Amino acid sequence: MSQFNYGAVGNCRTAALISEKGSVDWFCFPDFDSPSVFGKLLDEEKGGSFSFLVDDQYTISQHYIEHTNILSTFFESEEGNFEVIDFMPRYKMLDYNHYLPPELYRIIRLKKGKPRFKVLYEPAMDYARNTMRHEIGTDYIKSFPVSEKYDTIFLYSSLDYNRILACEEFELTQDEFLLVSYNQKLIPIHMDRVDLEFQRTRVYWRNWANRSKKYTQYNSMIERSMLVLKLMSYQRTGAVLAALTTSLPESIGGVRNWDYRFCWIRDASMSIETLVHVGHKGAAERFISFLNSILISKADKFQIMYGIRGERVLTEYELPHLKGFKNSRPVRIGNDAYKQKQNDSFGYLMNVIYQYYHFFQGTLDEIEDMFQVVNNIIRTVQQDWRKPDKGIWEIRGEEKHFVLSKIMCWVAFDRAVSIARLLNQQNLAEKWELEANAIKKDVFTHGWKEKEGFFSQTYCNAELDSSLLLMEVYGFIDADDPRYVKTVNAIYAKLLHNGLMFRYNNQDDFGIPTSAFTICTFWMVRALYVTGRKNEAEDLFEQLLSYSNHLGLFSEDLDFETKEQLGNFPQAYSHLALINTAILFGEEENYSQFIRP
Repeated sequence: MSQFNYGAVGNCRTAALISEKGSVDWFCFPDFDSPSVFGKLLDEEKGGSFSFLVDDQYTISQHYIEHTNILSTFFESEEGNFEVIDFMPRYKMLDYNHYLPPELYRIIRLKKGKPRFKVLYEPAMDYARNTMRHEIGTDYIKSFPVSEKYDTIFLYSSLDYNRILACEEFELTQDEFLLVSYNQKLIPIHMDRVDLEFQRTRVYWRNWANRSKKYTQYNSMIERSMLVLKLMSYQRTGAVLAALTTSLPESIGGVRNWDYRFCWIRDASMSIETLVHVGHKGAAERFISFLNSILISKADKFQIMYGIRGERVLTEYELPHLKGFKNSRPVRIGNDAYKQKQNDSFGYLMNVIYQYYHFFQGTLDEIEDMFQVVNNIIRTVQQDWRKPDKGIWEIRGEEKHFVLSKIMCWVAFDRAVSIARLLNQQNLAEKWELEANAIKKDVFTHGWKEKEGFFSQTYCNAELDSSLLLMEVYGFIDADDPRYVKTVNAIYAKLLHNGLMFRYNNQDDFGIPTSAFTICTFWMVRALYVTGRKNEAEDLFEQLLSYSNHLGLFSEDLDFETKEQLGNFPQAYSHLALINTAILFGEEENYSQFIRP
């Protein structure tokens, strides 16, 4: 069961969430992080939506067109059937640049009989902060907030505009279309043009999916997750979003509601690692370019997250006029976590950079530019690894010595050593190796709790944390090391609840977490697998896959009791973990999750 029976369509500039009934309930224009135009997801009354109204005799089903990010919603009744095809144009031009306009097409295809429907077109721009006005032009409806006449969107259609705005019933006798565009179109929009855009976009996604590696098991789930990750990459800079939404709660009625339409270095690095592994190196090249763009000088400091264009200030504030998803307030935009210190971020990032050196043959200046980034990271980690931080889960209270943060600092030095050796910088390699060894010794001294028999969440407590399962993934410890096996067993015993994993179940600054963090259950599947409990691993994996929504999509969290999806959606974290875990079972003999030195 899912709270979020939505499909996502997009073009790597922005994206829309469309309900299983064919309603556009979330759509930010013109970019991922722009204010919403349709935001019913966060307020059913004020938020605005774009839907088809049919009577109760209709049954509605939904699927993705195979190997694409194009969504089909099928309306079926005795009087007739029709299909709505939703997509945002994306394809390569003759100069190899991508065409990705801020616009959403809705093709209405007649399949049988004479079906009837109404179009409910209720944009609510700027997060529904203003009253909307509509003006019918010669070939469009122009919509804008009363208080801001020049902030406009345009609706083009083969249907009558007056009847659309009046929400009058249409009887479908031929194929029709609707097009929501941020810009006024400079060419005539007609059915032939619409179909051309559809075919070009369909071919693009099929070609992209065809370039992906194929696997003997779970290939369709892997492919869908790859398409989701691709959808959440911002073409213009190479940034990767954590999710397409803001303020979808981790628990209904709770306050853990955050804006995830930004690029976390951690999440993005893990997404890029995964895309590289399945055959899409272009995403890594764009992400490396993004890294270079956000570090203008050698003195620039790393943040844990950035805006999708590299913005450094992501001020968080609330929208009190919105009720929130199922009345879960507050609704937040922006994210003050950008100010936090999270020392683990550097390990994931350096792992990506190592793969850059491993896979790509750049020019000398590119290689030198990236080595400057390596030096910058190492300088930062050298200064900070002994200090407390907020950790992977972005605890907003007191900073602590989180064990995973120390481990990922080791990863940063370890991969930097390998990079230095690749570039014949032996002195640096030796220097950095000494620091890596010092971090490892520190973790084994303070992170391992001999009395309890496991690695703990922080140096100063004896709590368990699912993130500790990653110490094997990144090569800090071997899967057959008794300390790792004992830690896996302890985490499994204490943090697995009703078939799902807690991140941790000790008190934080918002209380004790009440929902399962989806990625943690995927991590546990891998941990069971590599420690020899393969049957248990596969059973847990199959069970977890059954909790996806009707299209195979996952959010950030799951309810322990109902298995309903919670948190922001779709979540890059969840889908990259699904891919990495599924590949375990498809390539049992030679699979290694990441390229390691």
